Amino acid sequence: MPDSQPQQPHSSSSSSSSGSSGSSGRSDGSDLLLCGARLTDGRTVDVRLGGGRIEAVGTAGSLTAHSARVDLAGYLLLPAPAEPHAHGDTALSADGDGPVSYEAQEVQRRTTEAALLQLGHGATALRSHVRVGDVQGLGSMAAVLQARRALRGLAELTVVAMPRVLTGLAGADGLAILRDAVKMGASVVGGCPDLDPDPTGYVEAVLEVASEHGCPVDLHTDGDDPARLARLAAMAGGLRPGVTLGPCGGLGRLPSEVASRAADQLAAAGVGVVCLPQGGCSGVDRRGTAPVRLLRAAGVRVAAGSGALRDVSNPVGRGDPLEAAYLLASRYGLRAGDAYDAVSSSARAALGLPEVRVEAGFPAELLAVRGDRLDAALSLAYSRIVVHRGRVVARTSAVREYCNSAVTVALDLPRQGRTGRAEEPS
Repeated sequence: MPDSQPQQPHSSSSSSSSGSSGSSGRSDGSDLLLCGARLTDGRTVDVRLGGGRIEAVGTAGSLTAHSARVDLAGYLLLPAPAEPHAHGDTALSADGDGPVSYEAQEVQRRTTEAALLQLGHGATALRSHVRVGDVQGLGSMAAVLQARRALRGLAELTVVAMPRVLTGLAGADGLAILRDAVKMGASVVGGCPDLDPDPTGYVEAVLEVASEHGCPVDLHTDGDDPARLARLAAMAGGLRPGVTLGPCGGLGRLPSEVASRAADQLAAAGVGVVCLPQGGCSGVDRRGTAPVRLLRAAGVRVAAGSGALRDVSNPVGRGDPLEAAYLLASRYGLRAGDAYDAVSSSARAALGLPEVRVEAGFPAELLAVRGDRLDAALSLAYSRIVVHRGRVVARTSAVREYCNSAVTVALDLPRQGRTGRAEEPS
């Protein structure tokens, strides 16, 4: 995999007055023209961005801009992915010696670095689950909220408060901390009912707090208990802004008729599911991916997240939405378009964000991937250009070269060195 970091785009000004703002494509009144991009329907177009939105889409060469231009010849232009299930407070902690540090500065650093890595992959919006209570208290929450402020303008980070226990005598403290976390700035309430002695009581407490504050709910559950899922669906039905469950890998271990009945109940209640095809997360001990085709057939909104990003739950987690889509297509049989929808449109819907299409009037949240077809992009999506609020915020470039040989010459493949000879290692 190539290294990546946020960079200014390689762009050229279309007018002498564009100034330094042209290369960054700022949305402060200037516009940005994406030239020669291919869409999934096969068209090659120019796309003009302004004020954080898509202003116009026209045939390649038909649009003009007064500031910056970015050449997207050879790129496929897509709605940007979103990350509906991250753990910023524990991300990038697998390589450390000893126990994971929850010092505020360290949590903020890990959260920020993880968000930038995922931004480089294309995710312009992220939802991070953060444990509150126990040893951490509200320290990790405060650190993640500080990271959110530092990331403003690069990516949108929302935070889920995850208390451990909410019932019984021990639950009183957890409930108080959950309410304090919402007052601090957590915009979603969640947690792991499977870990509470009274899972139903836990869900009731979370739903009560969510109703008090008008917050969405995002709960961790393995989903292997159909009776518990039925009760949860009955309690959550009709709650607004909505309820999301994940990763629900246990649904895939249930008999098909039982899983189908549970899927119907979730669909009727309007409960969404976020699966984790790249691996598990710290919120649920057991692994496995939810039966995405069964859930989709029942009418459940299914999104895909990354889960653990190089922490003890998954030391090799990549946090790459396109890898999640690749796995949904290659391992679970979804068509490329449906697989990408799970990490883009459905993921944004799970986060309560507006829809994105490459059409005039929609938010300028876009991802350009080297390639001309979506299935090929999911297979080898190394070179990427990420647009957030109408400006390029990250760029990853990959170059593949081959040494000189009859085969590479015949196929016109790129070669190492400017003289056509393979260079000796230094």
